[in-house]
Amino acid sequence: MTHVLDPDALPDDARALMAPLPPYDDVTRSDSAFRTFLHGLPGVDQVGAEARVAMLGTRSIKTTAKAWAIDTAISMVDLTTLEGADTPGKVRSLASKAKQPDPGDPTCPTVAAVCVYGDLAGVARETLAGTGIHVAAVATAFPSGRASREVKLADVKDAVANGADEIDMVIDRGAFLTGRYLDVFEEIVAVKEVCGDAHLKVILETGELVTLDNVRRASWIAMLAGGDFIKTSTGKISPAATLPVSLVMLEAVRDFRAATGRQVGFKPAGGIRTTKDAMKHLVLINETVGPDWLDPDWFRFGASSLLNDLLLQRQKLRTGHYSGPDYVTID
Repeated sequence: MTHVLDPDALPDDARALMAPLPPYDDVTRSDSAFRTFLHGLPGVDQVGAEARVAMLGTRSIKTTAKAWAIDTAISMVDLTTLEGADTPGKVRSLASKAKQPDPGDPTCPTVAAVCVYGDLAGVARETLAGTGIHVAAVATAFPSGRASREVKLADVKDAVANGADEIDMVIDRGAFLTGRYLDVFEEIVAVKEVCGDAHLKVILETGELVTLDNVRRASWIAMLAGGDFIKTSTGKISPAATLPVSLVMLEAVRDFRAATGRQVGFKPAGGIRTTKDAMKHLVLINETVGPDWLDPDWFRFGASSLLNDLLLQRQKLRTGHYSGPDYVTID
């Protein structure tokens, strides 16, 4: 049996977090009501979505616009290392690159954030002190999400205590795929509460959600539960940030703002490796949700190798020739 929280038993601030914004303040009153709402969302035309992104993918960005787009993309990168072999030294090196992506060009923008495991968030925070670059930490038993809620919340608390000001959580895909939508919602609410002032990015792991309809439903669950961003993937599952998935999630944040007045950010992650990939996403954002989201406060790339390609393309625009990969550091 699914456990439903009793709102009257919660403190006032927790009840406020748990209550979706009007006109959706009644949809989470029960499992059946939530299911009815989520399955009543407009269905996704997969063929249409694929055709739409294919058409937008043919748009080209040149000269001055390309220079702006490259700098904008660099400023939106969450520079990431999420390996079992990560060390404090590797995180310091990554954070130094985040501060000065191209040591030969001081006009190069900094990235938006450095994303690491929670136990290394303090190392990143110390190295990035005073820069304005955010420290993001993955949590809630990343990447599987297979742990008790108590363990997941402790994971978040530990990351925040270590210095993370952004938390990237994973949803319980097992609960979602078995239709326990209210469980997924309540867990995000609980995580949001223990984040305190840290922003919450909710990872859907779209490669495991099977259908684009499920991607839309999971996006709405995350936003109704108070997520500040919705994020495609952990980067550990393929497929990850495909353009059709990004289109569906962008339509969700657009429709959510139109309905509630609250803007939610979007972060594609996994498989975005080239400047061309980044440009396609920027076009998709501009054409789907508009320029309001063309800002690091509302859009991020979760990536490790992407930054190097952006730097090489930037050097080519500046110097007129293409440098080899040894002109940038290997992350």
